[in-house]
Order: sequence, then structure tokens, then C-alpha cells
Amino acid sequence: MTQKQDTWNATLYDASHSFVSSFGTALIDLLNPQKGEHILDLGCGTGDLAALLDQSGVSAVGVDKSEAMVEQARSKYPTLAFDVKDATNLGFYNEFDAVFSNATLHWVKPPEQALSNIYASLKSGGRFVAEFGGKGNVKQMTDELMKQLDQQGAPNSQERFPWYYPSIGEYTTLMEQAGFRVIFAQHFDRPTPLEGQDGLRNWISMFGSSFLEGLSISEQDIVISNTESALKERLYKEGQWVADYKRIRTIGIKE
Repeated sequence: MTQKQDTWNATLYDASHSFVSSFGTALIDLLNPQKGEHILDLGCGTGDLAALLDQSGVSAVGVDKSEAMVEQARSKYPTLAFDVKDATNLGFYNEFDAVFSNATLHWVKPPEQALSNIYASLKSGGRFVAEFGGKGNVKQMTDELMKQLDQQGAPNSQERFPWYYPSIGEYTTLMEQAGFRVIFAQHFDRPTPLEGQDGLRNWISMFGSSFLEGLSISEQDIVISNTESALKERLYKEGQWVADYKRIRTIGIKE
């Protein structure tokens, strides 16, 4: 099977989407890392949260499926450990006191395989602390984007949808089936400001590139411009785009 091309732009990610890491600091509070713990940052991106974990006195290992992201993380934080790994094929067994994952697991399919790998990675009594997109995440944005794709005659707009956005009941059930005892679960709205007047356009380019595959540059511009026009009244506020994020946070214990 051919491996999907790495489409992540690590420089754009750091320049225009730093909110991903900044919102992740609250998740670190939920993780409550303790000095001396060995913690896996699953989907580490360009390494900012792994660096914060390191500063708290833990031994952090960052992994990400994207080679571009890992390369950027290594460049920014050369003393920390980063590796290219897929959440569905981690290869760790009873190694970590905690697995921490911010804004990653909605990219991972099948979720059951990821949870099995996370469970195997943890020591007995270890905890899994995660936040990711839940049911309804960016629904206004993606519904409009797919509508514009249909109007341009782009084939299979529904099949271009790259994410897994479960309900809280669905995901916690999968966690329990993997062996976790779920001790915390929350599904909440988190309106998320996007940087600059081109915030929505940059968001689509960064995270929604699969929607635009096979379209010419001019066709892509028409789709994005029409999406912006249709959403401006709802999602553009005081000179800034605000994405309609809905997130799941959860904690599971390996017993």
C-alpha cells in the first residue's frame, strides 16, 4: 500500500496556527504531569507542548506521523526526543506513565487501533489524557465548503472529509472496549479565533487540503472565496474569523 503524502506545512503551522498548542496548555493542566514521569506526546506537531512537558520535569517523547512536523520539532528543540510514528502502529509496550494527545486523534482511523496502541504503551495504572475534535466540530465550515465543492462540480465532496469526529458516548465506549477505565469525559464548544483576515482561507489550506485535491488553483480560489462569502455573516466577528470548534476531552486509566 502506498503511503499518503505528507502534506503538512510545518512553517505555516507555527506561523498561523499557534492556537493549536496554546489551547493545549490547559490540557497539560488536566494531565498534571509529575516530576520524573515518562510521558508520550502523541501527535506532537512542531514540539511546543513536549517542550512544556520537559520544562515541568518529566521525560517527554514526542511522536508525529508527519516527517515535516518532526523535523521542525527537532530543529526547535534539539535536546528533546522526537520520532516519526503513526498512532495506529506505535510499537511501545508498558513504557509510559501517561500518553498525552492534543488535537490529533480526530485525524486517526481506525480509532480502535489507535486506542489499542495507546493502551499497550502505558504502564499499569498509567493515564491517557486527550483532547480532539468531537461531534459537530467545524460543521458550519465544512458543510459550506462541501456545498461549494458540489456547486463547482467537484466529485465526491463527502468522501474528501478527512476527520473522525465522534460523540462522547461513542468514543468513551471505544475506550472501555480497549480496556480503559474512563474517569473523565467532556464535550464542549470552543469558538476558536483564526489569525488575520485570511484566517479561514489559511485554515482550509492547512487542515482541509484534502477538500481541494484535484482542483486547479483557480477552482480552489473560487471554492474558498465563495465559502468565505457564505460564512462571513456567521463566523467573521470584529475583524477576525472564529472557527466553530467542538472538542472532546477525556481521561482513561489502564488498570
